[in-house]
Amino acid sequence: MWQKLANWNTLRNQMLAGFIAVMIIVLVCAGAITYNSVSTLLNTKAETQMKQIASQANGRLEAIITQIDTLTLQAVNDVYLQQLFLSSVQGKAPNFSERQSLLKIANHIQAYSGVSNVELYTTDFARMFPLDEQRLTNLIEPNWIEQADKEKGRLIWIGNDPKNPDTVLAIRRINLIDRWFSNGGYLMVRINRSYFDFQSQLPDTGHRELMLLADSSARPIVSEGGALAHISGLMHTDSQQVTLEQKRYILVKQLSEQTGWTLMILYPVSDVKDGISVLRWAIIVSGAIGLVLFIILSFLLSSMITRPILRLMRAMRNTRQGVLTPNLTQSYTTELNDLNMTYNQMVDNMNRLIKLVYEKELIQSRTELQALQAQIDPHFLYNTLEALYWSLQEKEEEELADLVVAMSDLFRYVIGNPNKDVWVGLSEELEHIKRYLSIMSVRFGSRLVWEIDSDEMYSHVHIPKLLIQPLVENAILHGLEGKIGVGLITIRVEPSPLEPSELRITVCDDGPGMDDLTLQAVLDSMERGSGAATGTESSPSTSSTAPGSAPGVPSAKGKGMAISNVQRRLQLYYPSLPETYRGLTITSSPGQGTSVSFDIPM
Repeated sequence: MWQKLANWNTLRNQMLAGFIAVMIIVLVCAGAITYNSVSTLLNTKAETQMKQIASQANGRLEAIITQIDTLTLQAVNDVYLQQLFLSSVQGKAPNFSERQSLLKIANHIQAYSGVSNVELYTTDFARMFPLDEQRLTNLIEPNWIEQADKEKGRLIWIGNDPKNPDTVLAIRRINLIDRWFSNGGYLMVRINRSYFDFQSQLPDTGHRELMLLADSSARPIVSEGGALAHISGLMHTDSQQVTLEQKRYILVKQLSEQTGWTLMILYPVSDVKDGISVLRWAIIVSGAIGLVLFIILSFLLSSMITRPILRLMRAMRNTRQGVLTPNLTQSYTTELNDLNMTYNQMVDNMNRLIKLVYEKELIQSRTELQALQAQIDPHFLYNTLEALYWSLQEKEEEELADLVVAMSDLFRYVIGNPNKDVWVGLSEELEHIKRYLSIMSVRFGSRLVWEIDSDEMYSHVHIPKLLIQPLVENAILHGLEGKIGVGLITIRVEPSPLEPSELRITVCDDGPGMDDLTLQAVLDSMERGSGAATGTESSPSTSSTAPGSAPGVPSAKGKGMAISNVQRRLQLYYPSLPETYRGLTITSSPGQGTSVSFDIPM
């Protein structure tokens, strides 16, 4: 899991995640602020609009009430009506014709208002007009009459007619001007309820608001549908939002001072929320579109930044693997171009330095190999001439002639052009070993016995010239000379047990061998490359100048360069071999002889 997360932890993904997070925060904050601001504005606008409607409706109601009040006031102050009711108070009952003349006054009131009926009553509550025997106390409650007397002529709005729900009642006392404004009777008007249903006359807001009008007893004058059953609760609530039939409304109330009636406007909350919902979806959709566009833009921008960096990283990975290749791609940004140009300059400088160092190391290696070769040639020459010296004292002329021919071939092989003959076939090297052993057998006679074990299939393998011969020479001079009796020298070529694609070449002798202390001294001297190791074995009890002198101490037989020389040449000629087994491996034990081996690739 952590590995998968690490794979996603790239610069582009980090930039993309950062851009998206910033954009989401900005969109959420902007959307929330816009949503709250606009929703508050819509609610405020709705409330303001409702208050305007309520104010207009209340103004319309006040106009109707004022009109009826004015007409009824004109009627009670009419001269004929005043004289007629004054006569009635003085005990003179009006006749039929006089009462019928009141029709003109009633028609005047009905013509200019929504009044459907005008009724006049005497102080004893008897009806004077229309012409019937109905009494005022049978139509309204006595408290309304008392209130009319108390108001002394002001129009009192009773509200819904208990006898006829389709009409609204209003009453006022008739004050007799010529009798010191004393009570002369009562005028009552009936107004159709539909006259107060003026909602259609209000400006159209495009919403379905409800208008309710109730009298002081919470009886509806104007009502709609399900709101009728809730008028009492609506009149006494202080909440600005109410619920009617599982639907929420914003409530605005207006109280009429003239009538004591309450005008209520109910505005559906859903109408306000519709606008807010549209706003919310508009914010969500615009935010989503903006987010998608921002993601695409962020992806393109991050890719423009990271793609050149990825190319540069791939070029650097090649550099880490040993291939110093410049990055030839161009970027759209100046900074990345400068970075790329700096990297290319660095690669050019490194390639130039690597080439220079490589050439220097190559020249140094060649010089060192030539120096090592030059060391081996005279070393071998001195030892061979010494063997010839001993042979001349014992051999006949014919044998000496063969020996000279053999030495001529030997020297021709050794003293060749090192630049042309650095590498030779394994068969040539082994043939040279045979010639050398033949010459040395002239000196040692039957004491020297050798054996070369090599398959013909390995003859094509190339090795550095004179790589095996110094080991054979050391085996003879420091192994055979220190032994009494016959000595066996074995040269064995076989596949390496460590790597089948490599060959192992081993030179063994059955000489006196070395103890652990002497062997460690030889190995230390070989690793230091001091040039002091003269051979691979010795007897621990012999002197340093004897034929079996300890390795690492120059003897009279040579200059002590064989082991270190071969070790160094193996390291220079075969640098690709693993360091753990690149070079010579020496094993020896006292009385068991010594074995020296090395591995080379086929």
